[in-house]
Amino acid sequence: MKKELIQSLTSNFESYVRQTEQGVEFWFARDLQQLLGYEKWDNFLQVIGKAKIACESTKHKVPDHFADVGKTINMPKGAQKEILDMILTRYACYLIAQNGDPRKEEIAFAQNYFAVQTRKLEVIEQRIKDYERLMARQKLTFSEKELSELIFEKTGNERNFAIIRSKGDSALFGGLNTSVMKKKLGVPDGRPLADFLPTITIKAKDFATEITVFNLKDKNLQTEKQISNEHVKNNQGVRGVLLDRGIKPEELSPEEDVKKLERKLKSEDKKSLKDLVVKLKGK
Repeated sequence: MKKELIQSLTSNFESYVRQTEQGVEFWFARDLQQLLGYEKWDNFLQVIGKAKIACESTKHKVPDHFADVGKTINMPKGAQKEILDMILTRYACYLIAQNGDPRKEEIAFAQNYFAVQTRKLEVIEQRIKDYERLMARQKLTFSEKELSELIFEKTGNERNFAIIRSKGDSALFGGLNTSVMKKKLGVPDGRPLADFLPTITIKAKDFATEITVFNLKDKNLQTEKQISNEHVKNNQGVRGVLLDRGIKPEELSPEEDVKKLERKLKSEDKKSLKDLVVKLKGK
């Protein structure tokens, strides 16, 4: 496919993209029909049908990506007619293109165009998830630091924090303490358990810790036993909320080491900045 044709098709496809009030990109099916070179709406509906089946097979909800709408078009002599149309997300367009005839230049282009754009969206979504996990881990570090300082202030024993945290972990993980959970998840010696937990569990630990910090101050708890009982109670409460939603924290799989994740995000940021500088110099 010639460069000029690719540029023309790219411009054409992007000229029809629209956005919802929430900033979600979409195409109207009638527009995509023309872009993909289908003359008859009925023939195009057959391709959309196959795309919907593909959508279901990938565990996505069809209504989230294919939404029926009505559209009024102008007819000769000032008359108007109501026709069926459909709002399609970028992912829906990708599936439609994949179910088209690749021998047609428009469809061959669309298959690659939407594949690349969908991949970009996936990369962005993954980066957001990674960033949220990193931020949650940093927040837990701050909460645990505050709790550690308060425990030392109240009890005068710097070892009490590790004891209290392990009791809290045991309450959160259904009887499995910190040491057992580290072995279960394959956490290397000398590394914190939280560095390998999924975001939901990190936030659960942080929430329970925040409550303990609040009540330690509010109730003026003084002894290791009092603080331990408080921390256990809070972790049991958070565990109860998770179990009510069908989540067993001890059964969740470990995730990438937060330290590696942090290095990866910093490396990507440096590369993005470098690429931007190169582009600016080229202008």
